[in-house]
Amino acid sequence: MKVFVTLLLVSSAAILINADKYTTKYDNVDVDTIIKSDRLLLNYVKCLLNTGKCTTDAAELKRVLPDALQTDCSKCSEVQKKGSKKIIRHLIDNKSEWYSDLEAIYDKDGTYKAKYEKEIKDSKN
Repeated sequence: MKVFVTLLLVSSAAILINADKYTTKYDNVDVDTIIKSDRLLLNYVKCLLNTGKCTTDAAELKRVLPDALQTDCSKCSEVQKKGSKKIIRHLIDNKSEWYSDLEAIYDKDGTYKAKYEKEIKDSKN
């Protein structure tokens, strides 16, 4: 019985520790390749808009995106933070119609767009 309780406590602690961060198993996805391919990028956009099928990594993105936006990506790895900024910047600058569609679902009041635009402006200075 003591062994069972100990295993339960250890596994619970491991789950709680890992809950503080998003999974990093998709950190090796090449963001530049996705940005360069309208077909690939549109597949992610359609998944996020509930208008297309989701790959496993897109489904994970869709699951964590609302929380990541609300918490300023506090559970993101550095790779995820860098990649998300690159994608957002690309969407705002080059695919504004797709960004507007995503914004209607994930940023209805424009809070996150204003924040990221400020970050982009500050990083250029």
